[in-house]
Amino acid sequence: MKENKGRNVYFYHSLGKLFYAVAAADKVVRDQEFEQLKSCVVKYWLDLDDVEDVFNSDAAYLIEIVFDGILAFDLDSEEMYQAFLDFYREQNHFFTPDVKSLILKTAREIASSFAGVNKSELMLIARLQIELHKK
Repeated sequence: MKENKGRNVYFYHSLGKLFYAVAAADKVVRDQEFEQLKSCVVKYWLDLDDVEDVFNSDAAYLIEIVFDGILAFDLDSEEMYQAFLDFYREQNHFFTPDVKSLILKTAREIASSFAGVNKSELMLIARLQIELHKK
């Protein structure tokens, strides 16, 4: 894909918050969910653009770093979801149809990585899908 659309590291920070919210929707983040996130970063997000972090690494790795940091501090998943939505609404131009598709694909893969998608995860993904399809 390798388009930029002016994306920056905060874009990837917001995705880390969102994917944490998906994994923590049922109040428990399992190792399988974090492992699936890491797999999705490699499969989908590394090739998105050429944005780098301050260490000259692909900024997509910030998704994992932010997710892991939130997990370590046991922050509220709903607050992280709302933080993503705030960023999404303020920087809507970063979110092309392809990016929205990758977001939903990643969220579904994280949610289904441990014993399938449960009700809490399903409800959060449905809310996300509605939000991403608003004009």
